Amino acid sequence: MANRDIEFLYEIGSLRNIPRAWIQHLATGVASNLEHTIRVVFLALLIARKEGVKSEEKIIKMALMHDMMETRTIDLAYVHKVYSTTDDARAAHDQLAGTAFADFEEILKEYKKRQSIEAKIVKDADNLDIDLELKELMDTGNQVAKKKQPLRKFVRNNKLYTKTAKKLWDDIQKSDPSSWHLSTNKWLKIPSAGT
Repeated sequence: MANRDIEFLYEIGSLRNIPRAWIQHLATGVASNLEHTIRVVFLALLIARKEGVKSEEKIIKMALMHDMMETRTIDLAYVHKVYSTTDDARAAHDQLAGTAFADFEEILKEYKKRQSIEAKIVKDADNLDIDLELKELMDTGNQVAKKKQPLRKFVRNNKLYTKTAKKLWDDIQKSDPSSWHLSTNKWLKIPSAGT
């Protein structure tokens, strides 16, 4: 009999092979589901800290798992969701059954209901990661990413739950995706570099 915990670890690794479905519409490389998940974890923690929510362990678990079932159901883009549905609950149950993480199924159920502050924070993080990636794509000249801005403004005004997420959305729109590395250049940080 296979070790379900080891199988689960391999399954997590397969998220690196699942690009976000919106690649169809953006016509350029986009983050994999695994890359998306990592930034969602940090975004959720940032929102929680700014909102004064202390249940970081629960938020981390929820953020790590929020799209995990897509190893079995695949990521559906906004157009696909008009016509298709997935059985996320069944996929999550089958995925977690017999593993040391079986208790995460309850966290996923809570996330899907969007009633707890933790679930709302993780959903806000999930949405904001889209805006960060769109900003990165716009910086490289992607015209479709620019065309998405009116829809993303709608999401900001109508779908984000927390004040912090709305403020972060506003800050993202004014941000430069390259500023973090341009200001950390060795020529600026190490005066003796190159001498």
